Amino acid sequence: MARAVSTRRKFAATIAAWAVALVIFFPILYTVITSIKTEGEAISGFHLIPSFTLENYVTVQTQKDYFKPFMNSVVLSLGSTLLALLIAVPSAWAMAFSPTKRTKDILMWMLSTKMMPAVAVLVPFYLMFRDFGLLDTRIGLIAMLTMINLPIVVWMLYTYFREIPGEILEAARMDGASLWGEIVYVLTPMAVPGIASTMLLNIILAWNEAFWTIRLTTTNAAPLTAFIASFSSPQGLFWAKLSAASTLAIAPILIMGWFSQKQLVRGLTFGAVK
Repeated sequence: MARAVSTRRKFAATIAAWAVALVIFFPILYTVITSIKTEGEAISGFHLIPSFTLENYVTVQTQKDYFKPFMNSVVLSLGSTLLALLIAVPSAWAMAFSPTKRTKDILMWMLSTKMMPAVAVLVPFYLMFRDFGLLDTRIGLIAMLTMINLPIVVWMLYTYFREIPGEILEAARMDGASLWGEIVYVLTPMAVPGIASTMLLNIILAWNEAFWTIRLTTTNAAPLTAFIASFSSPQGLFWAKLSAASTLAIAPILIMGWFSQKQLVRGLTFGAVK
């Protein structure tokens, strides 16, 4: 029997949820507002009523080529996500359905790599990229972004695969399914919500990665994170133009997240309710 909830309690919970959402969303909102201010208004102080000018967007488009870093971000995000899934799906399958006594240790080791400061390995990675000719290349950044996000992708897929009954895979084996057929035709379709949410999360993480993309690129493979950083110059910070560049950079990922939020929530709660 469902627990009865009073109208007052529902109203209080709704107000609290909207308040939390506003606090989380406010930095993005203020960035958008700042992008339609003049530079004088942007540096004058905190106020939410702008003069509404599109001059900053015109300047950003005139000074820099937005389309090139945008396409680089798309290629890097999708490329690293697809490569991570190709590696992580078989790995998570092996850990979920053919575990060994070292499986948990391997998972914890993979997760521990996310705790290491990126700057600690900047010099060796930079030297390796330089020696192999991967600096300022899409291939190099795709490989780097894949390595960065692979532990999270494996962990999420492992969690989803653990919720799938092993008897289904055994039945597929008895029907003559090969190992590849078992993964492609049985396991993957059943874990579509989990794989989709993992894919979306990886795209967002790759899209927002700034530390490596700024330090391993200059012009050819520079994504939108480097595009934003280019508006911080020795002459000073141009807040309005920087906000316009940031708005242009986050708009695609916000739109994608808005339209895929149901799939994302469904995947993140996959297996939570029995």
